[in-house]
Amino acid sequence: MAELSFFDKVADRAGVPEETARALTEATLGTLAERISGGESAQLADHVAHELRPLLARAAQEEPEVFGYDEFVRRVAERAQVGPRLAEQGAGAVLQTLHRVVGHREFRQALAQVPLEIQALAEPVTNRP
Repeated sequence: MAELSFFDKVADRAGVPEETARALTEATLGTLAERISGGESAQLADHVAHELRPLLARAAQEEPEVFGYDEFVRRVAERAQVGPRLAEQGAGAVLQTLHRVVGHREFRQALAQVPLEIQALAEPVTNRP
């Protein structure tokens, strides 16, 4: 059996079709890249499939934008053209998948730059309000 792609894994976690998972992945990784430093973004990009690397690409010296959880979810929703609830669910699926692909140390180091609410999306919690 062939290994599942990143998009397939996100689709499984979020319970959405692959096309929606692709849109959510692109939106989430693009938004994450805006929120963390260019150096951390490049570190993450080194660990993902080639097709995902451009989504995380930024100039290494580029400073991150500062925004919180609500703006993170809003940007994901707008870019993926989904509602806020699906954006939140999808972003969680993307971050959980990214965590497993990248590895714990690198993932935690990159996400240390974002608010705890955004970090919490990467934790598989079934009873999130």
